[in-house]
Amino acid sequence: MNPLTWSRLAAAVITALACAAPASAGDFASSRPAARLEYWQQRQATIDAQVADTAALPAIKLVFVGDSITDFWLLGEDPWIPGRQHGRRIWDESFGVGQNHALNIGISGDRTEHLLHRILPRAQGGLGQLDAEPLQPEFLVLMVGINNSYAPEAPVADSVYEGVLAVMRALHARKPRARLVLQSILPTSEPDRDAAVVRPVNARLAALAKTPEFAGFTTWLDLFPSFVDSQGRQDARLFVDGLHPSEAGYRVWRDRLLSTLATLRAGAR
Repeated sequence: MNPLTWSRLAAAVITALACAAPASAGDFASSRPAARLEYWQQRQATIDAQVADTAALPAIKLVFVGDSITDFWLLGEDPWIPGRQHGRRIWDESFGVGQNHALNIGISGDRTEHLLHRILPRAQGGLGQLDAEPLQPEFLVLMVGINNSYAPEAPVADSVYEGVLAVMRALHARKPRARLVLQSILPTSEPDRDAAVVRPVNARLAALAKTPEFAGFTTWLDLFPSFVDSQGRQDARLFVDGLHPSEAGYRVWRDRLLSTLATLRAGAR
């Protein structure tokens, strides 16, 4: 999550707490000892439990891979800012059962290097989240890279591109029978970031998907045009905070993805 998002989140939480009704000291979580457990740690534990359930894995047809933008498919009401809706309703409508039954291994805050560690085999020192042999998805659905544009390495676009490339290679090595759906990075609310990083990286990824190394198992899904207005800027109606999609944004994404999957399946017959 970028610094602007965190600052807005903090302001909203402070305002909500300031307006709350008086309570006795014992009613406040702030007055009781508690170990710190970050959201990403909870997600990691959930994913680890899911991939350990080998009996359930053969039914999974899609594995969604990424950072918070992927992770928040699984959020309904925002747990940090009440009233904001993410993608849970759309997810439950579309990816719970049947030919699109999906596992989501997105974790908020992940950069490409963190994702690489999670899918690195346990035998090589990683978390091994794709190690399970019964997990043989039809498609790997990937979107990642935007977090590497914050606190970045330079040149930024090169760092983001190389990170995504490394993830693509790692995913194919782990699940070589799956088709990779490589999705473009979504627009941000910052035109300069889009111009310097998002658009050039997307152009390079689109070309990469057609190279001999990847063309045989990779489909490029350019979501960027569906999330901008007539001026080419982020369509704010489809986002909650300038980075993460709203429920309407997840619906647009769902529709584009399902159409692509249907086309790929029809072509495979």
